[in-house]
Amino acid sequence: MRAVLVLTLCTLVAACSGARADARPRPLTDAEFLRSRDLMVPVHGVKRGALRDTYSAPRSGGRAHLALDIMARKGTRVVAADDGIILRITRNELGGKVIYLSDPARRFVYYYAHLDEWKYGLAEGQRVHRGQLLGTVGTTGNAPENAPHLHFQLMRMGAGGRYWSGEPINPIPYLRRTGR
Repeated sequence: MRAVLVLTLCTLVAACSGARADARPRPLTDAEFLRSRDLMVPVHGVKRGALRDTYSAPRSGGRAHLALDIMARKGTRVVAADDGIILRITRNELGGKVIYLSDPARRFVYYYAHLDEWKYGLAEGQRVHRGQLLGTVGTTGNAPENAPHLHFQLMRMGAGGRYWSGEPINPIPYLRRTGR
C-alpha cells in the first residue's frame, strides 16, 4: 500500500511540475550548434589568434565584406573547417576557384574562394573531414595579385537548399582550432 502511495505522489508531482515523460530536448541555437562543431581555421598553420576580423570591413558600393580574409602565401594548404559534404566546386567572376561545403546536417555552408588550385580528385557530393585538404591559397577571381588569401564565408543554408544565398554569419567566434 505504501509503495502505491509513493508512486501516486511521484506521478502527481511530475504532472504538477509540467514534466513529461516524452519531453524532447530543445534544438540547439545556431551559436550552440556552431560551437559544437569545433571549427578549424581553414588555412594550414594559421592560429586563431592571428586572424584579423574582416567581416564588417567596408567594400565598394557601401556594402560590408561579410566574410573573413585569411592572408597566407600563395600555395598554402586550405583545409576543411568542419566535417561535411562538398556541395559545389566551380569558378565565378568574384571568387575565382571556389568550393561550397556544408556541415553534415546541411544547416550551414562554408564558402572557400580565391583558391589557386583545388585538390585533385575532389567531387561534388563527397564527404570530407575537418582538416582534409581542399586546395591552396591563391589570387583567383577579384583577389589582388599581391595579396593571396582565402576568402572564407560562413552562411546559414538558404531556403530550399540554396547554398549560395544563405544569411552570412561572422565565423570568428566559431573558429577554435589551428589549421592543420
